[in-house]
Amino acid sequence: MQVKRFFFALSLAAILISVQAKDVTIVVTNNERVQRQELVEVSASEVYRQLGVAANTPFVVKNALGQEVSYQLTYDGLLLIDASVRPCGTAKYTVTPGTPHEMKTIVTGKMYPERVDDIAWENDRTAYRLYGPALQRSGEKAYGIDVWLKNTPDLEVDQRYKVELSNHERIQQLLKEGKKDEARQVEIATTYHFDHGYGLDCYKVGPSLGCGTPALMENGYLVMPYSYKEYKILDNGPLRFTVELTYNPTEAAGQKNIVEHRIISLDKGSNFNKMTVWYEGLTKPIDIASGVVIHVEDTQSIKCGRDYVAYADPTDNPDAQNFQIYVATLYPNGVTETKPLMLETPMNGIAGHAIGILKDYRNAQRYTYYFGSAWSKNDVRNFDEWVLRINSFLDALHSPLEARVE
Repeated sequence: MQVKRFFFALSLAAILISVQAKDVTIVVTNNERVQRQELVEVSASEVYRQLGVAANTPFVVKNALGQEVSYQLTYDGLLLIDASVRPCGTAKYTVTPGTPHEMKTIVTGKMYPERVDDIAWENDRTAYRLYGPALQRSGEKAYGIDVWLKNTPDLEVDQRYKVELSNHERIQQLLKEGKKDEARQVEIATTYHFDHGYGLDCYKVGPSLGCGTPALMENGYLVMPYSYKEYKILDNGPLRFTVELTYNPTEAAGQKNIVEHRIISLDKGSNFNKMTVWYEGLTKPIDIASGVVIHVEDTQSIKCGRDYVAYADPTDNPDAQNFQIYVATLYPNGVTETKPLMLETPMNGIAGHAIGILKDYRNAQRYTYYFGSAWSKNDVRNFDEWVLRINSFLDALHSPLEARVE
């Protein structure tokens, strides 16, 4: 009898949902005279409310052709859709209660304890990593964010780590046996520092900001952060990766126990990560900066705009690689100034940084900017194209696609 009542209640609930639920339309408007392809955000709670269903009820999103499209629900209550909208046009997406198809993951990341606590993440354009507590304990000086080049939309960072790390022992054994040539051939075939047809790691970080790292300033100099202390992955695909990081207390400009926090996110199809950083423990205003490292092999390929800094990095072996890595930090909300900050004496191959400086930053103020990269063998062929990509992205931030739930 109780079983019958249970199934009757389930049937009644299903009938009520089908009666109450209705389709919802999401309208995306492009007010600019350029084609747009990017993620749009709407309130997930508003979608559930207008659907007339409980939160976390599964649903399907379809485009104007009736095809299912992938979406993501984020940690901060947003529904993400990858929207394509023609110049000065609109696109409509229909949301219906139901079970969605299996969505392909385009953006993902994780922590790698087997590789000194790296956190690495990637999308269909490029990949990044930052360094963790195990590396700091080793004494290696690597402060900034690393860039891993890709020329495939497929996810392959995890495989790079597996292949690289699984062959270390074999290489060391061959070296012990005196088989240097054979060890070298294994290294060439397996290291992620060489391109095997899908990209590589040839960006030098070391004791620098790398690509896009924030830093406090003291007497006009950068106070380099070290590795993260704690992390939490907030979003992990299929369309956005988000990680929150906390750093060990530091001191600068006579202030002690300053704790840095970061939230970094990367979207499908984007060359640029969103960085939100804030510091706690400040007793007075302080200058902060962010930017990209300048290497001694090329101190000329720098461009400092009003709201960005960009650099054509020559790689860790310019003569052998013969390509460039394009890096930048972008400041859509403005900064006090942008400029090259060169070292009096280059160290570890580092000539200086191209930075944006925000003066008189105050305690716990959340500061947002963007950082990113591209590769001359992939989607941006030269430095002029990179500057165009930067300006197009800034224009899009200043005039975002408008998405509303109807």
